[in-house]
Amino acid sequence: MAKNYTVHRIGFYIGIIAVWQIIAMIGIWPDNIFPSPYEVAEDLFYGGIDGSLFYGIATSMLRLSVGLAIAIAGGVVLGIFMARIEVVNQTVGSLVLGLQSIPSIAWVPIAILWFGLTDGGIIFVTAIGAIFAVTINTYTGVKNIDPHFIEAARNMGAKGTQLITAVLIPAAFPYMISGFKQGWAFAWRGVIGAEILFSFLGLGFLLNAGRSLNDVSQVIGIMVVIMGIGLLVDGIIFKRLETKVMSRWGLR
Repeated sequence: MAKNYTVHRIGFYIGIIAVWQIIAMIGIWPDNIFPSPYEVAEDLFYGGIDGSLFYGIATSMLRLSVGLAIAIAGGVVLGIFMARIEVVNQTVGSLVLGLQSIPSIAWVPIAILWFGLTDGGIIFVTAIGAIFAVTINTYTGVKNIDPHFIEAARNMGAKGTQLITAVLIPAAFPYMISGFKQGWAFAWRGVIGAEILFSFLGLGFLLNAGRSLNDVSQVIGIMVVIMGIGLLVDGIIFKRLETKVMSRWGLR
């Protein structure tokens, strides 16, 4: 069944490329507005040859990794505190809900003022865009743990840090995985958006450079790369991890 889905997916994308090529060959729009797949692939090829494409990917992924790690660590801690301490939930929890509605890109101006045009500013935007999704899902997961389960763990001597690491986190992990997955998506958008406005290396910088040069092939090519990385990370890391966790917990 999985192989059939893979074949269907590959066929679907091949069909999109074929239709794209046909439209480009018909010449409804000029090349500087709607380039062909060949022109986009050629642009990416030259970007790979001169190293700019791979350097941009590595730079963006490094910023993403740091920002997402900060978001996951902070979100898990904050979510547990919100779930276990009602005062924190009533105060900080309401602030988290409000801040979650702010798009990642809206944090860029304050990031520039605080950090300047540095990696720190981009990492800040990346982390702040993802942390609230992780926080809310962690909170939901801990809140949905059966109180009798926690009480039984306490009766067996679990308390403090041990209760959190050995009981709360494992029991809430299916919800936390969903938070990590959402956090990754928000972080990926955040890092690309920040790089566009910071104009400081990375895939977002290459995207903006293509716009500045009126190079539509480069713009579309980098967008394809961004989408491809998103699909790979989701499929190779999060989808597999989610499937394993759900199977282990008997939820799938």
